[in-house]
Amino acid sequence: MSAVSSDDVFIDLVAGNRVYAASYALGGLTAHAERGLAIVTCMDSRIEPLRMLGLEPGDAKILRNAGARVTEDVLRSLVLAHYLLGVDRAIVIAHTDCRMAKGSEEDIHEAMRLAGGPDTRSLEFAVTSNQEADLRADVQRVRSSPYLAELRVGGFLYDVRNGSITKIC
Repeated sequence: MSAVSSDDVFIDLVAGNRVYAASYALGGLTAHAERGLAIVTCMDSRIEPLRMLGLEPGDAKILRNAGARVTEDVLRSLVLAHYLLGVDRAIVIAHTDCRMAKGSEEDIHEAMRLAGGPDTRSLEFAVTSNQEADLRADVQRVRSSPYLAELRVGGFLYDVRNGSITKIC
């Protein structure tokens, strides 16, 4: 069995990028969020943040993590986006059928172990047993940040079965 070079592992992506770059049309966009929006959502590949909100590239800043949780890093990014990139509103979008809403921290650690992963008990995955309550708490975390007092923020739930969002807070 021969080792695969790291170049070979990404060859499909490099080829895809060549196709993309050949017709690249976003070079004229600035770093400014044209619609003044930041989107905090999950890393789930069923979510297309711009398309699901009727937006175009350049309209919003997109922050993604497992479970769409407002972490310290999300707060840091929102502060930067607000003061330096034209963001005056943020939408936090959790979604149905989220793995981070299916069980406990212990369940996730066990699933990782069963998948052949390392011991992850030193990590916190921020799972939720009540998505709506945690979404409200995450939105409140943004609202109560002394750095984001002027940022308008709302919390929504995206339904991965039909593509619709519902306002929670």
